[in-house]
Amino acid sequence: MGREKTLVFLRKYTMVIVLILVTLFFTWKTGGRMLLPQNVNNLIAQNAYVFILATGMLLCILTGGNIDLSVGSIVCFVGAIGATFMVNKGFNVYVSIIIMLLAGLIIGAWQGFWIAYRRIPPFIVTLAGMLMFRGLSNIVLDGFTIAPLPEGYLALFNSYIIDFFHGDGFNITSLVVGIVAACIFVLVTFKGRISKIQKGYSVASMGSDVGKCIIVSLVVIVFMWRLGQYKGIPNILIWIAVIVLIYWYITSKTVIGRHLYAIGGNEKAAQLSGINTNKVYFFAYANMGLLAAFAAMVTIARLNSANPTAGDGYEMDAIGSCFIGGASAYGGSGTIPGVIIGATLMGVINLGMSIMGVDANWQKVVKGAVLLAAVIFDVETKKNKS
Repeated sequence: MGREKTLVFLRKYTMVIVLILVTLFFTWKTGGRMLLPQNVNNLIAQNAYVFILATGMLLCILTGGNIDLSVGSIVCFVGAIGATFMVNKGFNVYVSIIIMLLAGLIIGAWQGFWIAYRRIPPFIVTLAGMLMFRGLSNIVLDGFTIAPLPEGYLALFNSYIIDFFHGDGFNITSLVVGIVAACIFVLVTFKGRISKIQKGYSVASMGSDVGKCIIVSLVVIVFMWRLGQYKGIPNILIWIAVIVLIYWYITSKTVIGRHLYAIGGNEKAAQLSGINTNKVYFFAYANMGLLAAFAAMVTIARLNSANPTAGDGYEMDAIGSCFIGGASAYGGSGTIPGVIIGATLMGVINLGMSIMGVDANWQKVVKGAVLLAAVIFDVETKKNKS
């Protein structure tokens, strides 16, 4: 019985363990540079688009292992539109943001229509989108880079939360936020545990929940402490946290979230139970377009420009993060926290190899191997269970 519980624990937290081991490995190989405050900050800034896109990609994957290959091109296209309006046409920053979000939503709805209501395979529709929107990006930009962007726009994504406690050389607000976040996580965990017990549901052992709370709390507090040693909490981290919390709620607490899992589990059974599968597919892909537009906003802010190569390969990072984070290649399984772990692992690998000076081609080899290993683990685990 003890061995069985150990195996269940290892299956459930495999990627968390891998993330910790990989972080320790790169910390050792880089002589501790991996965890320098500035590099911890860079982990967020350089991989913000991955967290955002992977969150939306999960919804597509849940519907049956479907993916969206067009998100990188949409990022480039929407970024080109936004930069053109802000820089070349002198539009207000907030008006330009609305235009960018609407453009992404319209693109997502366009692709969602063909996928949901005309039943054209998502792979074909989004592959066509990848080619079309990359081409349109070059048409809008005319092959040139648009820069620099307005300071007011950059401040929305590239600045930092002020230290309300006015620490001398250390951002106390960052540490306080970390402690508060850890306390909230502990309260939510045990509130959920009590609620499940009252409803007669099975729960994990007390030791498992306590251990999870201790580990997560320590990670959060240490992470925020390191940020406090640099410049504090970056605005982009707040944006990511808001998006993650919204989609965690959607996937775990709402009707549309349950429908996404139901369709991925068995679409025919979902239809027979009265679920409008067309609307669910449409929602998943329209939402993906919206989040791709937000990723475009983040990307052009980080680069302080819109260029024809922006977003190249972003779709692979998003897809890889989902599968590495435990999403099933067959759909119907996966969580937002898992996606965040997967995206963080991808970011740690990227950052660690960059600090070590590993060739970009070998970085792709390593990421591909990690993705393949994660999917093989998922498939083999399901075979063993059956």
